[in-house]
Amino acid sequence: MPRPYDRLVKRLAAWAVALPPRTQDLVLAVALALYNLGSLIPEHLQLSPVYLAFALVVLQALPLAWRRSWPVAVFFAVGIPRVLYDQIGFGFAPLPLAPAIAYYTVMERCSDRKRVVVSLILLAGCIQSQTLPGHTEPYDFFVNTLVFVAAGMAGILSRTRQAYLREVEARAEQAEAERDQQAALAAEQERTRIARELHDVVAHHVSLMAVQSEAAAALLPDRPEDASKSVEIIGRTAREALTELRRLLGVLRGPGDTQVGRASTTPSPSISELDRVLVQVRQAGLAVDLRVEGSPSKLAPGVELTAYRIIQEALTNSVRHSGAPAAAVTVRYEPGYVTVSVTDSGNGVREPAARADVPAPRNGSADLGARAGGFGLAGIAERVASCGGSLMVGPMDQGGFAVTARLPAP
Repeated sequence: MPRPYDRLVKRLAAWAVALPPRTQDLVLAVALALYNLGSLIPEHLQLSPVYLAFALVVLQALPLAWRRSWPVAVFFAVGIPRVLYDQIGFGFAPLPLAPAIAYYTVMERCSDRKRVVVSLILLAGCIQSQTLPGHTEPYDFFVNTLVFVAAGMAGILSRTRQAYLREVEARAEQAEAERDQQAALAAEQERTRIARELHDVVAHHVSLMAVQSEAAAALLPDRPEDASKSVEIIGRTAREALTELRRLLGVLRGPGDTQVGRASTTPSPSISELDRVLVQVRQAGLAVDLRVEGSPSKLAPGVELTAYRIIQEALTNSVRHSGAPAAAVTVRYEPGYVTVSVTDSGNGVREPAARADVPAPRNGSADLGARAGGFGLAGIAERVASCGGSLMVGPMDQGGFAVTARLPAP
């Protein structure tokens, strides 16, 4: 069981720590003034004039109330009454706690130059005090020196600790800022990736649906059977678009919903699944020839998806804008690279009404902003750049339009 005295000390310490710094210093100054005064009361009959002695020991402590604001000024304001006390010849001087605290504050808060000057003045004062009557014992000098050395070392340690804490806080703030920046960058990259995926899925399937709907309208009412086939293609394309959209929504929503969770685990499309795109495009009226050169090798998932989406978007643009009857898709495997190329025999114009701020590919070989302005070609450029590949986009000399991307294939 803790004693009542221990409990009282703990409560007082907790109360003192909770006070504002200026109030703490005021309490410390008053407490030391009362201590100095109390240490002289038993010897007051041997002090003359006694009230001057009382005033000097009180003045040694009261300036500590401003020690954090003006540490050097407070050091001298505390030290001068102490020196006067010794010079007058009063005996029974209290322990130099107030000067020691003032010196501690100087060592903790002042610059190196001020600390050196104050330390030299303090040393000279201690030596000079030993020459006064009543201070001839070496014991007094060593006690005072020990008190001030301990106070100075405590101030230096406190200063070092505060500097270390400030450095740690600065590093923590910098690390937090970097984490926030990285999180924002990752979120932006994820939004861009999802936007590309949504564009590729929606643009491709909706474009095919639009072509088939126009064909169905042209076939009615004279050729109802052919129109019915176009309507079936529209329905099948719409279901495939919904499947792709569910997969993307599964990535966004997470595994909370069972069906969405299953959809989010669906593998991303790859070059091996090009037949599905080719069938859709052929049904839309564009004859497509696929040629694979070299020995097919396993590609990274990101490269597989990029190659698939490039071919899909290029064919979608051919269906929507070129008016070409045929297109050619070439997939060429080389050591360290895979090249995909889509060419058509159309009018060589792409996305004429779209925006004009499409970023150029990393190799600078084609200025997409000058050739075309749509989100589709911009998405192709971004995908190629994200893989570290190169891209060539533009009309061909012999007519038509070509999209060629060279992607790394480790």
